[in-house]
Amino acid sequence: MNFRKILCFILLYFSTFGFGQEKTVFGETYDLAIYGGTSSGVVAAVKGARLGMSVVLIEPSKHLGGLTSSGLGFTDAGKTDSIGGLAREFYKRTYGFYNGGDSNQCQWYFEPHVAEAVFNKMLTETNVKILLGERLDLQNGVSKDNNRITSIKMESGRIISARIYIDASYEGDLMAKAGVSYTTGREPNSKYNETLNGIQIKNAKYHQFTSCIALSQSQKDNLGLETSPNQIGHDGEGDKRIQSYCYRLCLTDNPSNMVPFQAPPNYNRSKYELLLKYLQSLETYESVFTTDRMPNLKTDSNNKGPFSFDYIGMSYDYPEGDYKTRAGIEAEHENYQRGFLYFLANDACVPVVYRNAVSKWGLAKDEFTDNNNWPYKIYVREARRMVSDFIITEHHCMGRQITADSIGLASYPMDSHNVRRYINASGCVKNEGDVQVKGFEPYPISYRAIIPPKNECTNLLVPVCVSASHIAYGSVRMEPVFMILGESATTAAYQAVKEGVSVQDVNYSELRRHLLKDGQILEWNKNNTKSL
Repeated sequence: MNFRKILCFILLYFSTFGFGQEKTVFGETYDLAIYGGTSSGVVAAVKGARLGMSVVLIEPSKHLGGLTSSGLGFTDAGKTDSIGGLAREFYKRTYGFYNGGDSNQCQWYFEPHVAEAVFNKMLTETNVKILLGERLDLQNGVSKDNNRITSIKMESGRIISARIYIDASYEGDLMAKAGVSYTTGREPNSKYNETLNGIQIKNAKYHQFTSCIALSQSQKDNLGLETSPNQIGHDGEGDKRIQSYCYRLCLTDNPSNMVPFQAPPNYNRSKYELLLKYLQSLETYESVFTTDRMPNLKTDSNNKGPFSFDYIGMSYDYPEGDYKTRAGIEAEHENYQRGFLYFLANDACVPVVYRNAVSKWGLAKDEFTDNNNWPYKIYVREARRMVSDFIITEHHCMGRQITADSIGLASYPMDSHNVRRYINASGCVKNEGDVQVKGFEPYPISYRAIIPPKNECTNLLVPVCVSASHIAYGSVRMEPVFMILGESATTAAYQAVKEGVSVQDVNYSELRRHLLKDGQILEWNKNNTKSL
């Protein structure tokens, strides 16, 4: 046997059996490569290291934790007793951060820098290799041998090889570039026999204009509102529109820790003419963004009402956009929200009750200190969604269909934010797309929802851009669930490497045993009724 054959044999051996990191002629090689340092990605990495795998965690930005450390401290948890495993450990550690020592209690509301510190502490206790500021090459970033990823390449030229890959990003770039089927937008109700998918006009009762606000033609044109029946469509029809995004802001009313709202670059007052008309139409004061309290006189502030933080209709190009396109959309959202707050706090035409109410707030000076006190991540509520052999639909959310291969529970209401504004037949401004349906118990998420079709990729797991319909994703897409699925994905990856099988051929009975041993909650006990 010549040297070349011996080398190939050694490389094949270490790519198939056992755990550990090697340096090969192909670059860095790991048991597990995770793309996306979201909450799901961090938990997945910690789990892999604890299982003895060599793990690399790749994050395009300079900060870890995704939305959980970028302002979303008012945890959308649904029923908290449905959260187990490392996700629950994170919330326990957060409680310990504030109160000292270990505890069985959870802290569900927290400051952004605390969440980031807890995630970083969990990682520093492991040997996870962390690569910050590394972005997938969107042109030639994924190499495959038939239906198996052999390596991924970053824009920097860095090449990573792994036995198993996890796409834990909000955008699903690795999944898409690996040739896995996916979709964007809203399916028609007819596709999965649903009732809450597609265009939603009748059900769009929340965050809605309740009185008729009429605009001049120039105002309509300036706001880009759809006016003809052919543009608006009908309830239940599918389209490719994307629900609205925003930044979850950490505000404070503590004068000693406050950065007052300032006009953003290219401030355009005309963007807020509809907001002004809305405020003038109200008979009593109504808050126009949330101020849910976090510790130390701070908030997690989110969209509230028909004209608020959500930049409606401006997210359509984000899921499929390249990095430049996405950066432009993010900048537009930041300018919009900064302008929104500046307008409310300072414009002389704004009713004084609103100017007084908004101007008492400011950005928290001690948060996001290297980013002008602005959150690191925009709230990508939905981008790509994998299309696999199993699709989560509203029937699973509402308990009409129950999966037998649970890897964790979801319990939040089906929640889609508004998708667009339009002018109805009466000439009034309306929002379309906001649906909020609750009243169901925590439900299991199938293992098949995080694995691609076998003929497309056999060594990739997708715990964030899961295989779900638009409306079902509105329930699944919560940060605790992403953590739960990230841990379960890594446990499955460990089993696949250990047994030398594809992720599709992982033995579910063994996976279930392992998940339960590690504290994951796979079925709902109706006697547990705690809600957040």
